[in-house]
Amino acid sequence: MNSVRNQEETISPALALTPIVFLIALLGCSVYLFGSDSSYGANQIALILASCVAALVGRRVGIGWHECQDGIVNGIALGLGPTLILLAVGMLIGTWILCGTVPSMIYYGVQILNPGIFYTASAAICAIVALSIGSSWTVAGTLGIGLMGIAGSFELSPAITAGAIVSGAYFGDKLSPMSDTTNLASAATGVDLFDHIRHMLWTTIPAFGIALIIFALLGSSSAPAPGEIAALQESLASQFNIGVHLLLPLVLMLWLVYKRYPAYPAIIISALTGAVFAALFQPDAVARLADDPGAGHFLTALKGIWISLFNGYSSHSGNEFLDSLLSKGGMASMLNTVWLIICALGFGGVLERTGILNYLLQLALRRVKGTGSLITTTVATCIGTNALAADQYIAIALPGRMYKDAYEGHGLSRLNLSRTLEDSATLTSALIPWNTCGAYMSATLGVATMHYAPFAFFNLLCPIIAIAYGFTGLALKPAEAPDTVAETP
Repeated sequence: MNSVRNQEETISPALALTPIVFLIALLGCSVYLFGSDSSYGANQIALILASCVAALVGRRVGIGWHECQDGIVNGIALGLGPTLILLAVGMLIGTWILCGTVPSMIYYGVQILNPGIFYTASAAICAIVALSIGSSWTVAGTLGIGLMGIAGSFELSPAITAGAIVSGAYFGDKLSPMSDTTNLASAATGVDLFDHIRHMLWTTIPAFGIALIIFALLGSSSAPAPGEIAALQESLASQFNIGVHLLLPLVLMLWLVYKRYPAYPAIIISALTGAVFAALFQPDAVARLADDPGAGHFLTALKGIWISLFNGYSSHSGNEFLDSLLSKGGMASMLNTVWLIICALGFGGVLERTGILNYLLQLALRRVKGTGSLITTTVATCIGTNALAADQYIAIALPGRMYKDAYEGHGLSRLNLSRTLEDSATLTSALIPWNTCGAYMSATLGVATMHYAPFAFFNLLCPIIAIAYGFTGLALKPAEAPDTVAETP
């Protein structure tokens, strides 16, 4: 701690900004050279090199390599929980395809959902489920997979579909009292949880309403011919035994999360349930995946299920679209994302240990003049912390602790701060490719973060509405108002 205090006395804006500017330059070069493939290695190199530059800045102000290394290790440790969940989701996708859960979702979904309302319906369905279970990651990793498959069947945009799924998932996550980020924002600012949720309605409801309208306008007026849907269903039925009972692993997953089981064991249990269903109901598919004609043999079934857990399912139906749709999953499919998260969290960890992150936050706070600039600075700080620390929890906790006195000094209730933290830190985490949330959504939904981010309208609108309220004075609660007064738009 003494090293951080000494560092704050000697660091300069130029030194603090050096690793940031270096990272931005490298990431810009990475995207220019590799486009959407930049997250498959190029961005990781940029983050590693920027971490080295940050460590050199630390050395310049008296912080040795071992301290910087501890910061990197501690930063990476923050992501071990999400990384385990990410790997478990890879297992879940593999067994859910093999057991017929995902194919059944697609089979029945193309009958129920209409292309004209598909984007809107996807956002609404994800919002309702996320509100009930409090987890955007679980919604994306379960319903999101099926909805992406249905969108492909309708020849709808994968990017817009992913944007709708992310919008709905984060709407429900943000307003659910069971959400970890909602509880963290409340705790970090010291406000009542349900007062916090009520106050968020002022930004959340308008943003989601506008997002639904945009998704409705983007809906496709053309639908696949009945023959095309029948052909798709026939292809699915030729590979899998389709049935409503195969949706039970999804029901189990949602029930476990609703009952507040920890996410990691809940996903593992659901993945293994899919493995059991595969052995019981899809012996032929299991044998094909095992590349062993002895369908029904115990070792054949074990081999096929084992492959789906670590390498996912591989479809060879001859239908190019269906093969690309169903050939995914397995822990191996998540390893590139894990690589990205480790590099990003390492960079965030060295920034925090050297004091650079805290210095930049304090520097931003010095420029606050009025209420509008205070909220704008909070939003910018949260987005910047999401990008630099690559973790939404840090992006909520650090500004939450730092800005409490500033809001009270401007005569504002801390409910305004807790709401702004969620409007910015929680929601923009899914829009940054190397953030744990952005990397997870991209890996799970199969769409690059840069591609779906422009269509995650709810996530984009909330920070804008929060800033607008700051400058207009609308929906801001004064510090002297009792926090127990119920507020609704």
